[in-house]
Amino acid sequence: MTLHAAIVIPNLNGGDALLDAIDSLVSQDPVPQVVVVDNASTDGSISKVRSAFPSVHIIENSTNRGYAGGVNPGVQWALGRGFTYVGVFNDDAVAQRGWLQELATTLAQRPDVGVATSKVLSADGTRLDSAGDCFTTWGLAFPRGRGEVDDGRYDSPTDVFGASGAACLFRADTLRAVGLFDEDFFAYFEDIDLSFRIRHAGWQITYCPKARVHHVMGMTSSRSHGFTTHQTMKNLPLVLYRNVPTRLLCKIAPRFVLSQLLLTCWAFRRHQGRAALTGHGRAVRLLVEKRKDRENILSTSVLSLGQIEALMVPDFPPHRPDLDLLRAVWRKASSMTNRNTRDR
Repeated sequence: MTLHAAIVIPNLNGGDALLDAIDSLVSQDPVPQVVVVDNASTDGSISKVRSAFPSVHIIENSTNRGYAGGVNPGVQWALGRGFTYVGVFNDDAVAQRGWLQELATTLAQRPDVGVATSKVLSADGTRLDSAGDCFTTWGLAFPRGRGEVDDGRYDSPTDVFGASGAACLFRADTLRAVGLFDEDFFAYFEDIDLSFRIRHAGWQITYCPKARVHHVMGMTSSRSHGFTTHQTMKNLPLVLYRNVPTRLLCKIAPRFVLSQLLLTCWAFRRHQGRAALTGHGRAVRLLVEKRKDRENILSTSVLSLGQIEALMVPDFPPHRPDLDLLRAVWRKASSMTNRNTRDR
């Protein structure tokens, strides 16, 4: 099988995990062009890549540009050289045999699909990390199946809202049409934003359960206290504002504000209140700057308001103890409202 595909790995001090990731990719049949974009690593990992994998194309950033900035230069390089498919792959992930062929075959068979996403498992393969991404009517995103035992419930191919940036394969023409990852996100939810834009442009996103990847979750972000909290508070409002039309935004915004207040309180309990507040502050500034982006995305969308809402899960993200209180209060209030309506 001939396959013109490039797989881009963003790296930040990935060490031996990066070597394992590359080894799993060059062991695919057919073998893709692997591109590593290094975010100013200091652990010598790039020297090891040059020595062990001379066929890998390396791009070196002078500073840490996050996930988005650690992927985009590689994607641009691949698009400029006419690759048919361009994938993204975490430096702490390992692909099983047949991973790339499963994704590429799906894209070849379904011209309506812009990106195919993987079954991402925990490092030991017992639990799910992602079976595609979801977005809720609360303005929150979550990986489908995260934390659940891999017992076969997610073994059927299906279209999903979004593709996980940990391991997915894009049709190159899709990226040329909608653009790359927004680097203002830096890290977290940039894949949700790009998935939203791909949906607005009319492409489907599909989940391929036979394309299996093992992932060490949070290896990079865990090195910095409060990093995930800051990025979450900064980036979720961006996803919502850039991609949701005004009429639907008015419906979601009150719920979103409630959830953000609760998540901020939860952050203070974990001694990450400052990270949450600085995230909120940065979000406000970016919302002002992103007005033009919102206009461009929504004015060119081929989806109706109903179609956009249908893409969303009408509930809270599951398995989130930080939202348990809001979930309980909301469901009790909804139950009382429904009961009063029936009694009239």
